[in-house]
Amino acid sequence: MKQSLRIIDISLPIGEKMVIFPNNPPVKFKPLRTPTTYISEITFGSHTGTHIDVPRHISKKGIGVDKINLDQLIGPCRVLDMTHCKVSITTDDFRKEDIQKQERILVKTNNSLKGFKKFYPDYIYLDGDAAEFLASKKIVLFGIDSLSVKKQGSPDTRPHTELLKNNIVIIEGLDLSEVTPGQYDIFCLPLKLVGFDGAPARTILINST
Repeated sequence: MKQSLRIIDISLPIGEKMVIFPNNPPVKFKPLRTPTTYISEITFGSHTGTHIDVPRHISKKGIGVDKINLDQLIGPCRVLDMTHCKVSITTDDFRKEDIQKQERILVKTNNSLKGFKKFYPDYIYLDGDAAEFLASKKIVLFGIDSLSVKKQGSPDTRPHTELLKNNIVIIEGLDLSEVTPGQYDIFCLPLKLVGFDGAPARTILINST
């Protein structure tokens, strides 16, 4: 029997009424008219919607979006069920998952179940110790269904620094509401913004049925 591919778009739509992380630049669209066509002027932050964080996000010496190896962003991945987490994802949560070197790991939490119509300050985030654990496992990609991998306002920056200083790309703002935890292929293609600290990314999962 021939297999069919199921494509799941896990990207948030970008629009002027979309939810953004507090104090990030708002999304603004300005339609423009040329003599023969319609174009638009677009304003938004580099960490709008579904987006990637790269080492430049934490260091001026870190590589930018345009230098990221696309091999990190395309290939097999695992979506882990973290809907049992009430506050944050901890090292103990990952110890049960047999994390392997070079893996691409996405986590589905109650953030996806709440939806993305408004900002929830109590979103589930990655604990600093857990970030160190993932870095020690030498994964290549980590994705989460919140607009930031770290707790809002927390002085513990390890959820960013431990991953990014080890060249582990972070995807934030994933919509995993329609995704069953398991094995997939991920395709995450950010805008190729030269030297930028992050960029919105159309991100999809594909599985065979």
